[in-house]
Amino acid sequence: TVVCVSMTTPLQSFRGCAVREFSFVAQKPGCKGLHITTEACWGRCHTWERPIIEPPYIHRHHRVCTYSRIRHMTARLPGCLPNVSPLYHYPMALQCHCTFCSMEDTECQTF
Repeated sequence: TVVCVSMTTPLQSFRGCAVREFSFVAQKPGCKGLHITTEACWGRCHTWERPIIEPPYIHRHHRVCTYSRIRHMTARLPGCLPNVSPLYHYPMALQCHCTFCSMEDTECQTF
């Protein structure tokens, strides 16, 4: 099942993980920026923490909304210097899910 969030979905009350339109400026040294609109994963996943007696003194269950299926996309950046490749690679979300954070494909933050 693919869940999509449209621009009319009230995002403050949305719970879950879904594909959503996302825009950014693709940049790299030696090229001009390019505005790209794609699909990305977005949402809030169930998470909890429980104190325990032994170290590390807390049991955590943290999940993040991330890609489960992607399409690899390539854009051509404008105005690149002669020795700089104009190709810019990025993922486009096809399907998203809540799962444990993997440093292989997601920026995981711990506090």
